Amino acid sequence: MRLLLDNRSRSFSPGLLSEDDLSRLYAWPEGGGVRANFVSTLDGSAVGADSRSGSINTEADGRIFHLQRELADCVLVGAGTVRAEGYRRGSKPIVVVSRSGHLPESLASGEGDVVLVSCAASGRTAADDVWIEGDDEVDLPAVVARLRKAGMPRVLAEGGPHLFHSLLDAGLVDEFALTLAPRLVGGDHLRVVAGIPLGGESGLDTEVVHLLEEDDSLLGLWKVRS
Repeated sequence: MRLLLDNRSRSFSPGLLSEDDLSRLYAWPEGGGVRANFVSTLDGSAVGADSRSGSINTEADGRIFHLQRELADCVLVGAGTVRAEGYRRGSKPIVVVSRSGHLPESLASGEGDVVLVSCAASGRTAADDVWIEGDDEVDLPAVVARLRKAGMPRVLAEGGPHLFHSLLDAGLVDEFALTLAPRLVGGDHLRVVAGIPLGGESGLDTEVVHLLEEDDSLLGLWKVRS
């Protein structure tokens, strides 16, 4: 993997990167924060023809995907994405956001921690692994604050596009990691952000942190300006 641009640290020169270099580049800022991670085709689709992001993943994207999970304290994801992508329990706690309060079947059993986050309207009862935050909708700022209080300040948000929109709209996203896969799929697929326009007429501004390349995949990290 080659470093094309690094605006956070001047300790790297453009060129090939070691695994330690990658770990430093993708380390969370001091104090943690919420980082969203997505892959997109060059024509803006967040999924392939099968409506799954996995079908547009590249080997380089997979490496960075797993690295960011290793560096994170937990994974935050919407229930719809869990169902579509077939999530399984793993070494990192998975925090599932579901307004209806239904935990997808793929996470119902297995090794690894799972927390279901819902709202009072779901009718679910709060428990150690069921958090009730908000009345009619899930209160995402309360969820992020609770994760921090629980010792999980480094939050990796993996989608889907509607949850990403809600996190951005609430001003909760600190960083955005995006892989541009060297593919064109056409069609009328979801983009990485799905919802009404954000940030008024001008949208939300970002600042590039770094940009990498491997086998024609471009992998970037941006800071989202508040």
